[in-house]
Amino acid sequence: MTAKILNGKEIAKSKRADIKVKVDSLKKKGIIPGLAVILVGEDSASQTYVRSKQKACQTAGIHSVLIELPESTSEQQLLTEIERLNQDQSIDGILVQLPLPTQISEYAILEKITPHKDVDGFHPSNIGKLVIGERGFIPCTPYGILEMLRASEVHIEGKHVVVVGRSNIVGKPVGQLLLNEHATVTYCHSKTENLEMITSQADILIVAVGRARFIKATAVKKGAVVIDVGINRVQEQLVGDVDFHEVKEVASYITPVPGGVGPMTITMLLENTVQSASRRELWSC
Repeated sequence: MTAKILNGKEIAKSKRADIKVKVDSLKKKGIIPGLAVILVGEDSASQTYVRSKQKACQTAGIHSVLIELPESTSEQQLLTEIERLNQDQSIDGILVQLPLPTQISEYAILEKITPHKDVDGFHPSNIGKLVIGERGFIPCTPYGILEMLRASEVHIEGKHVVVVGRSNIVGKPVGQLLLNEHATVTYCHSKTENLEMITSQADILIVAVGRARFIKATAVKKGAVVIDVGINRVQEQLVGDVDFHEVKEVASYITPVPGGVGPMTITMLLENTVQSASRRELWSC
């Protein structure tokens, strides 16, 4: 068998068309959704990602503000900028591009963003709501994975999900999100013993470890759904954390790299921003 491709580009395209309709509806009511992105320093990967976000906002009709700060920016200067945006009624979402320079505490910055503008879904308040199953902003990559599975009609309830990776950005929240969808979830990481034995039991395998072609066919159950979150540069080529060419012969569905999870992450950022703007509409009533 050869796996069906979970085409993130196509799913994102459809989702963004729906978002554009929502934006147009809000504009007719005098509300223009606004997203502010703060970029500290000159990391090339971050600059590329920010440009993609700005382009996506423009296409969707979302007002986008880019604030570029030098590498030498102090933590207090960044906190002051965030507070200004917290008070700006034209801004519905605030995103601080990670990673940050070493002199700045990532936690302090993410905590400073007011939760109702935390469209990245990283504020402790929104993570807490995710854990208890209450409505809040969901981190964009996990949210995108869930939407991909739904769009492809992959059944989640009762299935065994194995997450390889335990980051606060992807691993932990995606496991909790799918637990909320009634999956049985197992977390694995760099210190997990007998890793292949565990991953080969997964109905849905999600890999986010940042190691090129780390998961081989021997680690995958026949017919499993494989979601590859990784993106690694190998000899001028972008590859995932899963050995795509091996694993596609075992899995039932698999995401490519690039073109899989990546487009969905930016799409769900737009969705969260529009959700925030919709709440502004309710507050103005």
